[in-house]
Amino acid sequence: MTDIEHAAFRVALTADFYDEDGNSKFDDLGLAVFEGCDDVEVTKFDEHRPEITSDQLTGCAGVVVLTPQVTAASLAQSDELLAIGRFGVGYDSVDVDACTARDVLAMITAGAVDRPVAEATIGWMIALTHHMLPKDRMIRTGQWDERTQYMGCELRDRTLGVVGLGGIGRKLVSLLQGFGMRQPIVYDPFVPASVIEELGARSVTLHELLTTADFVSVHCPLNDHTRGLIGANEIAQMKSDSYLLNTARGGIVDEQALFDALQEKRIAGAALDCFEVEPVTEPHRFGELDNVILAPHSIAWTFELFRDIGRTACRSMLDLSLGKRPVGVLNPELFERSSFRAKWSRITGIAEESLG
Repeated sequence: MTDIEHAAFRVALTADFYDEDGNSKFDDLGLAVFEGCDDVEVTKFDEHRPEITSDQLTGCAGVVVLTPQVTAASLAQSDELLAIGRFGVGYDSVDVDACTARDVLAMITAGAVDRPVAEATIGWMIALTHHMLPKDRMIRTGQWDERTQYMGCELRDRTLGVVGLGGIGRKLVSLLQGFGMRQPIVYDPFVPASVIEELGARSVTLHELLTTADFVSVHCPLNDHTRGLIGANEIAQMKSDSYLLNTARGGIVDEQALFDALQEKRIAGAALDCFEVEPVTEPHRFGELDNVILAPHSIAWTFELFRDIGRTACRSMLDLSLGKRPVGVLNPELFERSSFRAKWSRITGIAEESLG
């Protein structure tokens, strides 16, 4: 951690990046980006709180956030705060409208998570179709002869259905090109069909995707439009030999409807990295089922993932300190707002006309 006296631009990390002894839980958070930057000070919150409180923001020009929520109350005293940077691409925990109202940029680490999440999704697809978990348990319990009950299938000649074609969905389509699958299908009403076709995929309605795909892979953000997007009616449309994979957010899929479908074998299986209520601190009911793979919202966590997210988040803060526009901004309209530009100039000491 960089510790520079009297720094002009102070960047704080939320306390959940660190253990009780103040040591980083992760090998590389990208803080090397700030090395040699005498005008930037990097520090951390003293304690973890589920929701950032306004007093924690005192003196901060930017905050890199792992899990705490950012609400309107969090920003009640944010006259010196320029940016909230989410460590990742999901931002349902950040009130973007409240940030905009307070002249605070809301940022995500666009692009940094695409490959690890896509790669983990493919791993799950193979694990599900080859019954890797049941076969592992057979050896652990001495049930060798049960192997004839678990005949798998290949990805070859199967159809991938992507719900939400952001960076992760695009990378997934790209990485699967060598597996001999059929043309991927995509449901994303915000992406033009021509763009989807350029990726070698086909734009379809949600109904067509659910009734056609062998793998329904969820990669859209959680918001008012997508909450409950895949409920009982939608799951009922899926094929009996299809799989649902959710590496996005729990609230997009109705957990009760999915549990019922899995328990009754109305779909072949599922893989879930996220849940309606997190963290999961007691055995989850999905764990009772043998046709589901579960992970604690970390299936894509790799050294490379945290390094790349960290570098992207830190680079965005550094760019702000230098008067440059960072990438991954969710409310870019602030760059044209005079009150934000005045704040940016005041905090960085850079003339407004020189700001990006």
